Amino acid sequence: MKPLIILILVFGIALLSVKTISGNYDPAFSARIAMSAMLLFTAIAHFAFSKGMEMMLPGFIPAKKAVVYFTGLIEIAAAIGLQVSNLITTTGWLLILFFILILPANIYAAIKKVDYQKATAEGAGKKYLWFRIPLQIFFIAWIYFSAIDYH
Repeated sequence: MKPLIILILVFGIALLSVKTISGNYDPAFSARIAMSAMLLFTAIAHFAFSKGMEMMLPGFIPAKKAVVYFTGLIEIAAAIGLQVSNLITTTGWLLILFFILILPANIYAAIKKVDYQKATAEGAGKKYLWFRIPLQIFFIAWIYFSAIDYH
């Protein structure tokens, strides 16, 4: 829920700021700023809550801590890539792929009731998927319309 709040809040601020500075609304640019802010926010969790994030990965995944840190770095790189004009489209496609690839970890974490912030198995459980899966689709659509189909 927090990433969605950040995404929407930063989008509104960016939209108004861009309008104030340039005189025009630029929803795609504002949306990329918002997604970058959200990605930086979620990347922090990979480092601050690495133990709980490791719990989100199935047992057969090796080097869980390295995977958690690496995916945090991917989110930081994507946040930057969304702001570099000749990388926007490529970053957008890679982010869509990333969101698709991390969905199984979110499903696994929900089934196992992982609370990544507390590193416990006392999370929301399967009911969380009713929010998370549509949210993941929303993020993918957000990226598509702001980074791929924005011209």
